[in-house]
Parts: sequence; structure tokens; C-alpha cells
Amino acid sequence: MVVVKAAEAYRFRLDWFISFVSVVEHGGFSAAAQALYRSQSRISTHVAELERALGVRLFDRTRIPVELTAEGRELLPHARGMLQHLQAASDNAARAVQRVRGKVRLGAYPSAAAHLFPYLFEQSAQRYPGVDLVLWEGATLELEAALLSGDVDLAVRPVLPVPASDALTHQPLWREPLVAVLPGDERPDGPLRLADLAARPLVTVGENGGRGNDHVEPALVFEQAGLAPDVVFRTNQPQTLIALVRGGIAVGVTNALAMSMANTEGVRVVPIADATRGREVALWWRTDRTSTRAGEAIRTLLAEAPPPDLG
Repeated sequence: MVVVKAAEAYRFRLDWFISFVSVVEHGGFSAAAQALYRSQSRISTHVAELERALGVRLFDRTRIPVELTAEGRELLPHARGMLQHLQAASDNAARAVQRVRGKVRLGAYPSAAAHLFPYLFEQSAQRYPGVDLVLWEGATLELEAALLSGDVDLAVRPVLPVPASDALTHQPLWREPLVAVLPGDERPDGPLRLADLAARPLVTVGENGGRGNDHVEPALVFEQAGLAPDVVFRTNQPQTLIALVRGGIAVGVTNALAMSMANTEGVRVVPIADATRGREVALWWRTDRTSTRAGEAIRTLLAEAPPPDLG
């Protein structure tokens, strides 16, 4: 029986075991030498030194090809296991050196955050455990300001309104339609038309009193249709829009994802038949700052994220 105590490990050289296993796996000393790019005499020397250190014969050299002795067969799984453990340790060390590390601050507006953040938490923890992902919620214009001030590194926000600064660029993520939101007791026969909605008080997406309201999706859809609706209120909070509709104050026009993520009890979400423009959502970042490996990793995850299920 071949037994090696831990204290005796210093008597052995790693290349002895490499040569020993290689002779077994390649079927002989000559083939092992070719596989390891060494001379046959060097392989023979390694095996002979291992045999002397152990005090046993590992190969029966009287046979062609050589065969393992009983002691050799007993040593083989231990030698292989040792080499496999060393390879695993080397691989782990290499991965640790290459592991992406750093902090990434990602902003998103509420419905996009509800869709993306669970996926990002799970995927970043699994694939990029060295990345500290900090998530931040805000309205569209707040996200633009946060990017420009450096409070966030990346932001998921609609393409419209177009940012005021040329320092921002974007990568499209998904498109979604606009929908109408009616009180729950209304039961239309099918999709509504823009003209039907323009005849009623509306609550839509946007900033109340802020810039860019003429360039958000609902405003542009009505403008392209030649309609001037009576917008009584604008909000970026889906539950506020729903509350106003539920209370009979107005009917809503908003993006489909916002309603799929909100509690729509007491209202009815209806397609808009002739809405030619929906919402395009994109990932935004600054062009005047160098991207980090951690930032690139999160951008990769966002590009791979499944689009919202709006069916």
C-alpha cells in the first residue's frame, strides 16, 4: 500500500507525478514525452525518481507496452486527483484576477425599475459578484440630471423627451405601445381611437409644469393625429394616474409597461387602435467619461435582459 504523509510531501516533485500520469494516459514513455514536449529520458528519470521516493515499482517494464503494477494502480487516482485539484486552484486564481470589480450606480424610472431590478439583482450576483450594483429610481428628467451630475453611471429611461445635453448617448432596449386607462365600469367594445380620448379630460405621462411635455409620447401621438386634447394633469407615477382615473377625474393615456406593473384594480386598460407612436426605452450613459469594466458588465446584462411581457 502506498502511503504518503503530509510531512513527507516536500520529498516529492510535481513533475514526477505529471510524468507518471502522462505515461499512463498516453500508453508509454515515448508518447508521454511527445505529449509533454520533453525527452523520453527525462520522463523515465521522473518516474524512476518517484519510484525511489515511494519505495515501490509503479510500472512493469518487461511488458510492451508497459503496464501498471498493483502499487501503480493504487497511486494513479491519487496522482490524478492531486493534479486536478492543482488545476482547479489555478483556474480559480485566474478567475479571481480577471473578476470584474467596482461600483455601478444604475437609475431607472419606476415601471422600468420594477421590470428590470429583480433580474439585475439575480444576474449580477451570479455572474459579477465583485460588482456593487447600486439601484436608483427617478423620473425621466431626474435621470437625465443624475447622469449629467455623476450621481448615476447608467440610466434606463425613455428616448423622449430628447436630453438637452449632447454628452449623453443611448442603446435601445425595447418598445411598448401606449394604452388608455378607463374607469372600471366602462366596457368599450374594442380598442379606442385617439379622437375618442381627445374628447375627454386626460391624465397623461409627463412632468406637471416641467420641460419636455410637448415631446413625450402621448403629446406627440395626439399632435400627429391633428388633435388637441384637454390634459388636466401629468404624472410619472402610475398609481397616481390610476387613482385619478378611478376617481372619475379623467381618463389616462400612458405606456403599457406602467400599467402591467401597477395595481390596476378599479380601472380598465384598453388598447389605442390608431396610436402610431409608442414608447422607446433605452440605456443611457455619458460619452465624455471612460467606461469601467464593471459598467460594461452591467450594460451587457441590460442588453441581455428579456423585454417586458405585455401580452
